[in-house]
Amino acid sequence: MEILLGLFYVLVFPGLLFCFAIGLLLLGIDRKIVARMQKRIGPPIIQPFYDFFKLMGKERIVPNKAAKKIYIIAPVIGLISIITIALFIPIDYFKTFFNNYADLVVIVYLLTIPSLAIIIGGASSGSPFGGVGASREVVLMLGYELPLVITLLAVGMKIGRLTNTAATFSLINIVDYQIKNGPAFLQWSLIPAALAFLMVIPCEIGSTPFDIADAETEICEGTMVEYGGILFGVYKLTQGIKIFVMISLFIAMFMSGIIPAVSSSIFVNSLVSIVWHMALVIVILFIAVSLLRATTARIRIEQAFKFYWTYPTALSLLSLVLVWAGL
Repeated sequence: MEILLGLFYVLVFPGLLFCFAIGLLLLGIDRKIVARMQKRIGPPIIQPFYDFFKLMGKERIVPNKAAKKIYIIAPVIGLISIITIALFIPIDYFKTFFNNYADLVVIVYLLTIPSLAIIIGGASSGSPFGGVGASREVVLMLGYELPLVITLLAVGMKIGRLTNTAATFSLINIVDYQIKNGPAFLQWSLIPAALAFLMVIPCEIGSTPFDIADAETEICEGTMVEYGGILFGVYKLTQGIKIFVMISLFIAMFMSGIIPAVSSSIFVNSLVSIVWHMALVIVILFIAVSLLRATTARIRIEQAFKFYWTYPTALSLLSLVLVWAGL
């Protein structure tokens, strides 16, 4: 029975099929929101599904100068890693046995793999534009990883102290504490960390104004310049799933426990948690991604790096200092 349940989690929910659907759906919702904000009709919400299946039918072309095996396998590894993270993130009362392994350190390592896959794929394409895009992605990673890690450390230390331990890096323990005591963003010492995390989300997913590695008007799509067909579709799918994963991680760390248990039934509570979680995902998508994408233009790589090592880093460090001081 446990094997069948595990296969359901991996292949259906919250694994492969659900990630496929929600990733493409969030891309469509984002495009629709941005279009409406710019007074355009925009494509239908399910347009990313049409695009993905159209790409599946196109010929897969590998450049002559590319490192062929690396070029092909890089997007696949990125997709597998981001789906794996989705298995680890608990959704309030809905939990799986994969959540028991949801260590924040493991999640940080797994989060770097899709970005590394983009870097390796772009660098292996043999295109100079791909190489420039890969170098830009490296700089972006160096920029946003620091405030992200400090934010996770601040939350782990805060929840750990509130539960009479030095620190906890178990995401399920962080979620369970919030279910019993209220969401973490109500702890005023963690408000700067929550703001820093929101600032990290658009850069982590490669959205405007931080889509510098794929700047089509500057470097002809950068890391994606040589990709087409199913491999390009896999990259776009990974980006959509990453939106869901990053927002879900934010909700798990700062906004769990907002909705109390509505029934003595675990199934009913889990269903309510999932519906509420999806609603929060769309709200945060609008705030952290769509609003920024509709109102800003792409910035330069040095501006992005400077931004992340100043404002988000300062906010996350402020939370860490406040938690360290016992506030």
